[in-house]
Amino acid sequence: MILKLTNKSENFYNYLGKFFGSRIVEITTQDRIYDDNNKTWYIYLESDVVTSFISIANDKIKNIYSTNSDHLEKLLNYLKEDTLILPSTVTNAYVEIYTKCNFNISSDNYKNFVKIWSKENE
Repeated sequence: MILKLTNKSENFYNYLGKFFGSRIVEITTQDRIYDDNNKTWYIYLESDVVTSFISIANDKIKNIYSTNSDHLEKLLNYLKEDTLILPSTVTNAYVEIYTKCNFNISSDNYKNFVKIWSKENE
């Protein structure tokens, strides 16, 4: 199941609270996750457990985290159908999945991050 939430949504922190400030998330993604007011969150749930999430602000992906590559792939493909995705700087931890989802990828001048954007938006 995919949910679309903001930090004002009921149960938002029940689903995502444990990820904010998580050392596991930071080590995996080389990124910190914040619950900024301007973000929309796409969350993939399996048996009411978050397996993947993506945050978006101003048509740019801000955060990505996943413990299940198949779920992240489904979430990214869903996202491409639901919203415009402008060039976004994201963790390089999931480059193989970005490729499978047919994103353009540029790694110029980034150590732990890549820039991705939808080929459909060219």
